[in-house]
Amino acid sequence: MSKLLARIAGYLSNRTLVGVDKVGNRYFTRTKEIDGIMKEKRWVVFKGEEDPTSLPVEWICWLNGQRKRAPTPEELIEMEARRELVKQNVALLKQEEEERRAREGSSRKSTSAGKTGGPDLKSFIRQFPTASEGNNLEEESDAVDRAREGEAGGKKAKEPLSEHSEPTGSGSTFKPGTWQPPT
Repeated sequence: MSKLLARIAGYLSNRTLVGVDKVGNRYFTRTKEIDGIMKEKRWVVFKGEEDPTSLPVEWICWLNGQRKRAPTPEELIEMEARRELVKQNVALLKQEEEERRAREGSSRKSTSAGKTGGPDLKSFIRQFPTASEGNNLEEESDAVDRAREGEAGGKKAKEPLSEHSEPTGSGSTFKPGTWQPPT
């Protein structure tokens, strides 16, 4: 029991108050020799409920040894002002984004119910030919092929398709959606 009391007395007498945050939490340090090496122990005494998430980042870094010196009150005030500025900027950006979406929403009809963003699949699908349009495209392609054969006249006999069909044209007569794989 006396060891415990001596330890508590030593714990209380050897500690040094390093600082206090805006909530009232107090931060302490104590240097102690362990195996011939001076070690520094850092800790916090919470004011009220022990909530580690309420600690400022600067103090957390000091407690974990990521900072050699404890944060100064001026530094804490400066960082708090910077955080407030960031919060204001975020609120302003959110407001601008909402206004932009409202303007875009009024200029175009929204077909999605309750959904935000995402691609407009109906306009994407409209760019592909339907089955009836596909037949017309095939007929147009056949007409272009016949015209080519007519231009060549009797100069060249029709060559059989090779095992692999590589494109050989100049691309001047290309029409999207007309290519069909060889059968």
